[in-house]
Amino acid sequence: MTPRQRYCETLLFGTPDRIPFQPGSPRVSTLAVWRQQGLPEGVYWYDYLLECLGIAPDHGRGGGDPGVSFRMIPTFEEKVLEHRDGHYIVQDWMGAITEISDRYDYTYIRSAKDFVTRKWHRFPVQTRDDWERMKERYDPRAPGRFPADFEERCARMKERTGVAWIYFNGPFWQMREWCGLEGLCVLMADDPEWVEEMATFWMEFVSQTMAPILERVELDRVCISEDMAYKAHSMISPAMIRRFLMPCYERWIPEIKKSGCPIIDMDSDGYIGELIPLWIEAGINACCPVEVAAGNDLVEYRRRFGTRMAYTGGIDKRALAKGGAVMEAELKRVIPPLLKEGGYIPGCDHGVPPDISWPNFLAYARLLAQYTGWL
Repeated sequence: MTPRQRYCETLLFGTPDRIPFQPGSPRVSTLAVWRQQGLPEGVYWYDYLLECLGIAPDHGRGGGDPGVSFRMIPTFEEKVLEHRDGHYIVQDWMGAITEISDRYDYTYIRSAKDFVTRKWHRFPVQTRDDWERMKERYDPRAPGRFPADFEERCARMKERTGVAWIYFNGPFWQMREWCGLEGLCVLMADDPEWVEEMATFWMEFVSQTMAPILERVELDRVCISEDMAYKAHSMISPAMIRRFLMPCYERWIPEIKKSGCPIIDMDSDGYIGELIPLWIEAGINACCPVEVAAGNDLVEYRRRFGTRMAYTGGIDKRALAKGGAVMEAELKRVIPPLLKEGGYIPGCDHGVPPDISWPNFLAYARLLAQYTGWL
């Protein structure tokens, strides 16, 4: 099978020749530790991992993202406003005023480069006037939103053997970026019509931006980024989800499915047990990363939701850090029960932290490769 066929067969509960090998990705601090523990300098960690395991790399060709930006254009100027007491106060590219330790440069603020604590002081949308100015940054046909070689990229993707995808923020994630979590939640209670207006605006922007992609390419996966849960509960109620978020899903998902894309993947940290039924209702059929420390249990979810939801991730990073028998027990607990029915790509339940040593990661990856049919 090609990587594309294997990926789709797996998450659609088909019969893949083996399961995609996706152990999880390290962050900057993790790689720094691994370099001291046996990962050579100057090599890409994943390619070296495959070499250590004796697995021939096969990423496919012509896959990936077509390069269309769902970000604001233009972005705000990134600049350090103040440096005091070991911290930078920064205006980031989204217009928020953010604080970060001066152990890091401000590029750590808005990227998943590492596990870094940040503090938000102010968000860009505080008033209706702020909102009117913010909307000007989301023209679906703004110069630079589509790459100059967009047509060529789409043409190459038609003959691909790799996985093709796009991803964009869901309405909750995006409105939180504009207003902040506290600000957004207050508006949901005090000015719900404004929240509906913002959600509708985002719904239209995403729909219009992805339309040229869906017209040209039959994608394999569309991922909606929607971090919307704490450790034990959703950040907002089911009623709020139905009122403010569901209209977006109900617009986008039929459009995506009509184009031929088979997998619509929801990315949310935190406890998602009370969210999965709503996602299934909306037509979402996969989710990640399924963090165990937040109270998620894939074995239980499979019992409750059957084959209506596929998963990626779900292996407890804390067990991987301990290694040995603890790690082996965690893989045995989760992987065989889910692989029996399919619809599962096992891997670390989020970014791989530095307390997972390179030797432990290598041992875990070897066992994972055996479970998934690569060894």
